[in-house]
Amino acid sequence: MSEARGEEGMGLWPALRLLLIAIVLFGGAWPITKAALSDATPLWFGTSRAGFAAISAAVLLAVLGRLRVPRREDWRAVVMIGIFQLGCFFVLTHLAVAQVPAGRTAVLSNVVAYWLIPLSVLLLGERVSAMRWFAAGLSLAGSVVLIGPWAVDWNDGKSLSGYLMLMAAGLAWTIAIIASRKWPPRSSMMELLPWCFAFGTLVLLPMALVFEPEGGIGRESWPHAIYIGFLAAPIGTWCVIEASRRLPGAVASVWFLLVPVIGLLVSALWLGEEIGLDVILGGALIFVSVVLAARG
Repeated sequence: MSEARGEEGMGLWPALRLLLIAIVLFGGAWPITKAALSDATPLWFGTSRAGFAAISAAVLLAVLGRLRVPRREDWRAVVMIGIFQLGCFFVLTHLAVAQVPAGRTAVLSNVVAYWLIPLSVLLLGERVSAMRWFAAGLSLAGSVVLIGPWAVDWNDGKSLSGYLMLMAAGLAWTIAIIASRKWPPRSSMMELLPWCFAFGTLVLLPMALVFEPEGGIGRESWPHAIYIGFLAAPIGTWCVIEASRRLPGAVASVWFLLVPVIGLLVSALWLGEEIGLDVILGGALIFVSVVLAARG
């Protein structure tokens, strides 16, 4: 099978278009979440995100007559995506964004190249061209520039824990990608989304009850929760899961690094976070890496 075509006959560029939709939705999600946390606690906001997405996806499928219980062959992917990509990822990133600027959260939570490429080779036996290894390295270099580790106060325990949680979130996302490719479900991901988000909610809700017993979502943050829960989360997640299953790991991980670029721009325009030379240089490196990965 040609590298230009993925699973189920989808070509490279249609899969990349799905990924671009996810990039736009997820790129703006972290600045919105950061703004929402002025009147909401992190775990309850994450729980609302997963719960609302489960409801909206279930209602849509019911209207279309496609709401059904997953097949036996679907459950491994559903459980792994629900627990790792939605549950663990949401826990880690929503706690981290309360401690780390939204733009940097968008960067570090979505840098999965250093997890995904070696795990794809090790666990899936995927062959990665020299061009794509170089593109992944270039993208990682761009991400390092955007993160600006030289500007981080590594003696600040709160800041350090936030960055460590974001790195762990990238690993959780990678585990879900690997699982969905190793055990591809028979049903479409659209039909499985309510169940995936339901598992994510089951991870988040107990943690919110235990660690934020007095927490919740205030009136000013409800519009943010509704937008992310009913639009960005279900549509963006479906797009990225479908694209990740159909694209080589190197291509998916590099293209998804455009999320932090969008996140940084929105954070700067809306939240007033600074854009300096590091943002311009890092964004340029990521853009070049995307072009190389698509051609490699």
